[in-house]
Amino acid sequence: MNIKELQEKILRLKKETDTVILAHSYQAREIVEIADFTGDSYKLSVDAKNTTSKNILFCGVRFMAETAKILSPDKRVILSHKDAGCPMAEQMDAEMISAVKASDPERVVVAYVNTTAELKTVCDVCVTSSSALKIVRALDSDKILFIPDCNLGDYIRRNVPEKDIKLLQGGCPTHAAVTPKEALAAKNEHPDALLLVHPECVPGVVELADYVGSTSGIMEYAKKSDAKEFIIGTENSISEHLQYDCPDKMFYPLTKNLVCRNMKLTTLPDVYNALTGRSGEEIIMDDALIAAARKCIDEMIRLGG
Repeated sequence: MNIKELQEKILRLKKETDTVILAHSYQAREIVEIADFTGDSYKLSVDAKNTTSKNILFCGVRFMAETAKILSPDKRVILSHKDAGCPMAEQMDAEMISAVKASDPERVVVAYVNTTAELKTVCDVCVTSSSALKIVRALDSDKILFIPDCNLGDYIRRNVPEKDIKLLQGGCPTHAAVTPKEALAAKNEHPDALLLVHPECVPGVVELADYVGSTSGIMEYAKKSDAKEFIIGTENSISEHLQYDCPDKMFYPLTKNLVCRNMKLTTLPDVYNALTGRSGEEIIMDDALIAAARKCIDEMIRLGG
């Protein structure tokens, strides 16, 4: 069976099973092509919430499927690959952050959406990389604890200097591994290209960028820009998607190492097998956990809307 034949089987199956397929932008092209919605994790969860489908198949990582379940507790949510986790989301737990809060109770806990449902229960508000600056500026409190990504936190702190923002050591190991030396080498190799990077990269890389923003922000910027060449400082699948979407432009990965192994676990056969019930994992959360975790998401909607 070739890719096209398998895609056609999946398209038939999702209709037969009343399933909406969500694919994060870091997924492979052949998966993005059969998804009902693509984009960043939070956007996908909202998209799913607004559909009438009874089942959600999330092609991404665990915390994303958890967020979909929190926003759609009445729907059945399946994670496409049971082992697809997120090192950043799993770096801190509720017990650890509760202890930090107890030692510094004046601080409002702002959590990147890339956190587990359990950790969200002890946080005051969530943010996405695209809404973080707006929400942090809108908070009544000037004293903030931002978790878990210290690089995104540093970017926020530099852009919102009026706030006292405390950071802990954590973040995305894939983005954080990119070095300023690699960024400079890419700029030297492609002198006419604009450098677009995600704020999960280290400050030294962010300072070299022509544009800093979320995955969707990077894609939108590249599509609308009059420039013809771009160095993409986020997961390498974005360079591929942009090349398909903008064949008249050139896109260069900042480094060959910008690959999320957890995102790449999901294959097109995994999507098919999850739809047939042979693989994948249903996200099960009790009502108390959903209610507690949703409070910081509702606050994100209130402040960021």
